[in-house]
Amino acid sequence: MDHAENQSHPIGVYLKVWGLLFVLSTLSYLVDYFHVQGYLRWFLIIIFMLLKAGLIVAVFMHLQWERLVLRYVILLPPLLLLVLVALMVFESDYVLLTRVLSLGS
Repeated sequence: MDHAENQSHPIGVYLKVWGLLFVLSTLSYLVDYFHVQGYLRWFLIIIFMLLKAGLIVAVFMHLQWERLVLRYVILLPPLLLLVLVALMVFESDYVLLTRVLSLGS
């Protein structure tokens, strides 16, 4: 028999993850309910979003039980894209600053 056919995960794992997803969604809702503004709002929303996405990918898409190489193949490219986007943001701020300083407002 194939390994995948015999593989079974306890229902308690899924119930705990559902509960944790509910708690994270509630915290995300409370950010809006308490009118958190500015960078703190976006930081909290993005952190809760990434935590929920990570739980869903790890448990419900069974990535937690895959080999390490497959995890790297799936997770490394998006992480590298995020690094490149961050570098572009810093570069755009630098270009804007140099244009303002050299050309004036």
